[in-house]
Amino acid sequence: MSTTDNAEGASGANPRFVEAVRELGLDALPAEIRRFPDQTRTAAEAAAAIGCELSQICKSLIFAADGVPVLVLMDGASRVDVELVQRELGVEKVTRAKADVVREATGYAIGGVPPFGHVTRTRVLADRSLLDHSVVWAAAGTPYTVFPMAPKDLIAHAGATLVDVREPAEPASRETAAPAPREAAGPGL
Repeated sequence: MSTTDNAEGASGANPRFVEAVRELGLDALPAEIRRFPDQTRTAAEAAAAIGCELSQICKSLIFAADGVPVLVLMDGASRVDVELVQRELGVEKVTRAKADVVREATGYAIGGVPPFGHVTRTRVLADRSLLDHSVVWAAAGTPYTVFPMAPKDLIAHAGATLVDVREPAEPASRETAAPAPREAAGPGL
């Protein structure tokens, strides 16, 4: 799978997202949006389509923190440690939000949630791992579209607090272990 560069402003991005980026003064961003011929619902699919490292994908993941939606921005190669999110927020319980909550809080479907431009204002945490790259790729409101941005700029536009909430990397072992379940999240969620 490959991406197509935006031609003549026809990015295929969610119109709500395009309007939001213009409101942020990011008028040039819609021209940088790339569209996939097929949807990419996982970070690995998006990285393969773009031709970048998995860790250059910025996942926008919605969690429920004591029932309140919170957005966590995480690199595509890592998983969120919900206990670290819980401690960071000072809440009792953190769980993955259900699809209806994701759409209600953001206005976007799972797999296309961008890091900003949501219908409601939520608290945003950005994992420090995003800063390991000069450019990261995030969803542009659909499972078919992504955009590139410097991680510092992305974090600032999202209004995120920089934190360390990724699961620790497991040490490599000589024995083959069963693979961990994959997050059903595209670059957006």
